[in-house]
Amino acid sequence: MPQIRISEAARFLGVSDDTVRRWTENGTLTPQKDSAGRLAVDGLELATLARGQSHLPEDPTRPGSSARNRFVGLVTGITADKVMAQVELQCGPFRVVSLMSSEAVRELGLELGSVATAVVKATTVIIETPQGKSII
Repeated sequence: MPQIRISEAARFLGVSDDTVRRWTENGTLTPQKDSAGRLAVDGLELATLARGQSHLPEDPTRPGSSARNRFVGLVTGITADKVMAQVELQCGPFRVVSLMSSEAVRELGLELGSVATAVVKATTVIIETPQGKSII
């Protein structure tokens, strides 16, 4: 299993290094030593914790849909011309960008600070590893 250093684990979870250290002290995460003797945690254990702690706001509209990837957030940017617009949402720690017609922006009443849900139904998702290898 991959080992993740404390500072990297903190970055992935959006918490401080001290918080991850406390979790290793109170048993939330199992402390390990990496090959250099530094404090680390098991990657699978960290992923399980991350999944358990990920709570985006509930989507108040929640229509029936085959799309499972729904991100509720705040509109943080709108760049529009006569025909097309780019809309940015901040959904928890994630920035989601959508391209749509300027007409759709107006019809949806999107404005900076409004609440919206990004629904993602992708046929291609590219996954990259730190070594730069891509898997499709």
